[in-house]
Amino acid sequence: MIVLRDGEIDPTSSEPSVVTIGVFDGLHRGHQAVIAQVIELAREYDARSTVVTFDPTPAMVLAPTKAPRLLATLEQRLDGLEALGVDQVRLITFNETLKSETARHFVERVVVGELRARWVVVGEDFHFGHNREGTVATLGDVGSTLGFDVAPAPLFGDGQRWSSTAVRVALENGDLASAEAVLGHHFTLRGVVAHGDARGDTLGYPTANLTLAPQQALPAEGVYAGATRLADGWSGAAISVGTRQQFYDDGELLVEVHVPGFEGDLYDRQLEVVFLARLRDQLTFASVDELVARIEGDVVETLEIFEKFSLDDAQLLR
Repeated sequence: MIVLRDGEIDPTSSEPSVVTIGVFDGLHRGHQAVIAQVIELAREYDARSTVVTFDPTPAMVLAPTKAPRLLATLEQRLDGLEALGVDQVRLITFNETLKSETARHFVERVVVGELRARWVVVGEDFHFGHNREGTVATLGDVGSTLGFDVAPAPLFGDGQRWSSTAVRVALENGDLASAEAVLGHHFTLRGVVAHGDARGDTLGYPTANLTLAPQQALPAEGVYAGATRLADGWSGAAISVGTRQQFYDDGELLVEVHVPGFEGDLYDRQLEVVFLARLRDQLTFASVDELVARIEGDVVETLEIFEKFSLDDAQLLR
């Protein structure tokens, strides 16, 4: 898959595209339906299937204090788009200049001028351009004069709305099943393993502490069964999302991952962590011995759940 960043467009290229535009956070089932339509049209018209997306997201520039937390990093988005079969991505830096650009000028400059669109596929509630002035109808009007057609793709299925917001709400409630029903794949975090206070070592259950991207969405505080990919393949992983209330009154929210049976150094490595099932809430125990006994039970349950899952590409969207 080709990734075209600002300043990397070939002005002499004449290859047409079928284009869709959006953030595509989480690449949920609605996004997948839009992209499938793009790929189908691209094959029919001998064009490149093309996704236009943004980094940072428009919300982070337009309303940074209100911007929703993100379900995936940019790297995860790009890996997911490649897994879905997209030919190319036009990655646009959203900034103060871009937020003032009119919808029509954006279409003329990017969609037609850079990508030579034959078709544009967007959801029925799509908005773009200065003050969100552009709509599906706007695209149709501009397309009629600039030579492309518009195919609106509905974002509804199975009686529910497929939206990134719905996934965030489900995660906030610790409801992995509802999140996965919208995503069409397991919720997955990526982070770099950082040094912690090694408290897990003293308990007999060492953990990898993940440093996550800013604005990363997380499941509700609790203990989860999951999996992580190591050099020799997938392993079960017990995951804690919490503040370590057993030891701290005002601890920092951490994601800690224990990989049963693993012996080695994970520091400074990127770890991909898949959430499979919620085990329990975060609890405070009467003694450290009680805590250790409960962790032991969590690990046993994690491995039982891990053995039942087939972590294939369809479940991970990568």
